Amino acid sequence: MSRENIETSRRGLEEAFNAGKLDVIDEISSDDFVSHDPLAGDQDTEASKQQIATYREAFPDIEITVEEIFAAGDKVVMRWSGIGTFQNPLMGMQPTGEKGAPVHGITIDRFDDDGKIAESWTQWDTMTLMRNLGAMPEGAAAGAGS
Repeated sequence: MSRENIETSRRGLEEAFNAGKLDVIDEISSDDFVSHDPLAGDQDTEASKQQIATYREAFPDIEITVEEIFAAGDKVVMRWSGIGTFQNPLMGMQPTGEKGAPVHGITIDRFDDDGKIAESWTQWDTMTLMRNLGAMPEGAAAGAGS
């Protein structure tokens, strides 16, 4: 199952984000799927599709690249990077029209016995995204001034 799980996880990033094929989320996820995201919180498949659509709207040329991927047991781990041009409002912030620095992240997908993603944990560089959106100045560090 490891090879199939790896391809399923890859599809989730590449097809949904890069190609905008949001229905792939329904195809690859279990009925009780939960995605854990540091910015969005816990989400089911519908909320996950809406989140992807929101990012694709703000960054129409978004490109997610899987840098490394491997499987162990019922889990697949992906290290990825994403980049895009901020062309439409996001989280109340106006677009800059600029392609920002790449945002990096790690996603761990847990598969059920049917080969569907049951749970997904993502940790990603939200600070770089905030800088790219113009919400934080370059060089700002977490906890600066405290």
